Amino acid sequence: AAADVIEWFAEEAKRAYGRLIPARGPGIYQIAMKEPVGPVAAFTPWNFPINQVVRKLSAALAAGCSIIVKAPEETPASPAQLIRAFADAGVPDGVINLVYGVPSEISEYLIPHPVIRKISFTGSTHVGKQLNALAGLHMKRATMELGGHAPAIVFGDADVASAAKILAAAKYRNAGQVCISPTRMLVQDDVFREFVDKFVDSAKAFKVGNGLDPDSKMGSLANPRRVTAIEGMVQDAVGKGARLETGGKRVGNKGHFFEPTVVSDVPKDARAMNEEPFGPLALISRFSSFDDVVEEANRLPFGLASYAFTSSAKTAAAIGAAVEAGMMSINSFGLALPEVPFGGIKDSGYGSEGGTEAMEGYFNTKFISQTGV
Repeated sequence: AAADVIEWFAEEAKRAYGRLIPARGPGIYQIAMKEPVGPVAAFTPWNFPINQVVRKLSAALAAGCSIIVKAPEETPASPAQLIRAFADAGVPDGVINLVYGVPSEISEYLIPHPVIRKISFTGSTHVGKQLNALAGLHMKRATMELGGHAPAIVFGDADVASAAKILAAAKYRNAGQVCISPTRMLVQDDVFREFVDKFVDSAKAFKVGNGLDPDSKMGSLANPRRVTAIEGMVQDAVGKGARLETGGKRVGNKGHFFEPTVVSDVPKDARAMNEEPFGPLALISRFSSFDDVVEEANRLPFGLASYAFTSSAKTAAAIGAAVEAGMMSINSFGLALPEVPFGGIKDSGYGSEGGTEAMEGYFNTKFISQTGV
């Protein structure tokens, strides 16, 4: 009988992603089991409309949870076609669900609903805090992937040309409308001008235009509000003493296109140094010492992505430990891969949406201790 019980526990552990716990004595069997948390309400943004749905949907289904996706109104077609593909592939009715509408009305209905047991949100810190507070009122588990303001640190011993090329490509990807976009370029004094010149050269090489044009390297901003916001941040920075190196204005009078923009020697009290630009605006400032750059990197309440460039293994280890962020990539743009964790700390949220860690938020842990069988 004991052998049968052990075999049963082992099979349950395998089935439910659990683990057997060493027995404390004869006739005592213990197991920690992972069970699906239950139906999920997932709120996704417009900037990567398919990727953001896939991250949440995949983790939920892999853990055994059904899901309601509240997709973005700005980009409705691609999430709809993605979920249609799942339906066509044979996913049972009711497992994956899609809804559009007024965001506040949907969140105020779904989050308190007794059927929903888990919330996953990607978006701004401001909205994330509101939804997280609502989830907390109803004791709902939540994963929050919120805004960032990523520092990108370039030490004097770095390969400056490589750093400028990598960071420019990352900065102007999706017109800078990326939560992990490098925003504050913090460059050591002795390589500051060299980095600025090379970064500006890369920025000027980006052709702005319609995404259907194969020659275009950067498309438009999402809406006119983003154009106004970036214009205002540039004017504010320059007005406070920063130097406009290139860009700074919209392109043409159709659509919402904006020039790849670089501003250097930006004072800390500039709006763009404190608010996430979420657009094609690169801020380049200088630093002298390791301690100075760590202080600036950690000055803001955000802690999503961070970057560093150095040829020193000692410096790489030190900066990786010192910067307060959920992710750091050193000498490359190595974030957001499917197999690695993705998430932030502080005002950038909590939980992960990548790697096996993504599934942790979709499980409840149940402990079973059994004696006398």
